[in-house]
Amino acid sequence: MKEKVTYDKLEYEKIEQAKGYKLIAGVDEVGRGPLAGPVVVACVIMPTDDLIDGIDDSKKVSEKKREKLYPLILEKAICVNIAVVDEKVIDEINILEATKKAMYEAVAGMKVQPEVVLIDAVKLDLPCKTVSIIKGDAKSYNIGAASIVAKVYRDRMMNEYAKIYPQYGFEKNKGYGTKAHIDAIKEFGATPIHRQSFIKNFVEK
Repeated sequence: MKEKVTYDKLEYEKIEQAKGYKLIAGVDEVGRGPLAGPVVVACVIMPTDDLIDGIDDSKKVSEKKREKLYPLILEKAICVNIAVVDEKVIDEINILEATKKAMYEAVAGMKVQPEVVLIDAVKLDLPCKTVSIIKGDAKSYNIGAASIVAKVYRDRMMNEYAKIYPQYGFEKNKGYGTKAHIDAIKEFGATPIHRQSFIKNFVEK
């Protein structure tokens, strides 16, 4: 017998639904910490009457399970949009501002505009109502779905970069500052996708 899907992750959605809101989006980013590659943000409006089992903070979900959930989320979502801000912009305006830029772009590009946006930790000034939730990707169904979409999308990007720059092990570290990655920067120098503002301590002038 299939286990019934239950969620304590609908608390924030239910609060807004009780106020009459129907189109409730979740927004989350992936890639604030890596030394290379873009920051990626997903904005997702999921139906709350037809739930997908297993949605959670992407960091708590295995890669294999994320890959299974990703197409299910895209199929069931009322609307999804993904925004990518690259390493050059991150270097120009800093990672927090780049993350916000990607979040604004992700929401603005939604073909179905949300009435409420639930955001993981960051505060945004949007035309609609916003709710910033600390550790929201583990507390909100919609933010969790956005977290998984952004994670899978960015991971796939980094896997492609790994084919172009095989010395850096991007398929294993996704651009994060592992010892092997830092050692590769010291040996081979920076690639065009490295964040110069993040790696200045590792690269000889």
